[in-house]
Amino acid sequence: MPFTSPGDPGPAALTRQLPPPRVKVWDPVVRLFHWTVALGCIANLTVLREVKPVHRYVGYVVLAAVAIRLVWGFVGSRHARFADFAPGPGRLLGYLAALVRGREPRYLGHNPAGAVMMLALMALVSVCGVTGWMMGLDAFWGERWLETLHEAAANVILVMAGAHVLAALVESWRHRENLVAAMVTGFKRAPQGSDVSHAPAAD
Repeated sequence: MPFTSPGDPGPAALTRQLPPPRVKVWDPVVRLFHWTVALGCIANLTVLREVKPVHRYVGYVVLAAVAIRLVWGFVGSRHARFADFAPGPGRLLGYLAALVRGREPRYLGHNPAGAVMMLALMALVSVCGVTGWMMGLDAFWGERWLETLHEAAANVILVMAGAHVLAALVESWRHRENLVAAMVTGFKRAPQGSDVSHAPAAD
């Protein structure tokens, strides 16, 4: 039996003092996409909304980021792939039911609700970017319906982005994990117990 002095912590105490192991989840492409779109949308929806030349170029950068992310969703790292997180109706409804009961599992990658939010935001950003580009073409110059669609998409993005931030803060609190920091460093707490580390094969 190993000798320990009365003041020395035992092996169990030392284990409890160690920080939980972390694993790399978000690769550089995912993180760069996230912050490019986030900062670009914030800028274009606020301080750059009426600064037309800069607004347009920032929109093109954001649209290019979405295009790269679409490709990366098929060829990127494990948790970047759509196959890892895009949910079917069964998995989404099951997650939402568990969320209402306060028993939703922690996902290492995107949870089903977060995945739907992300895909919806990507679609809306694409609509905003494409309509913004079309508004600069002679063929569509002055088309009121195009301006209305562009503005509507931008306003919905603003609301959904706010909901996304709120959801990230709530999930960070619920699972005791800083999701904002994870999207900066790429690391999250290693899966334990009932955590979901990969998408089920079928809903």
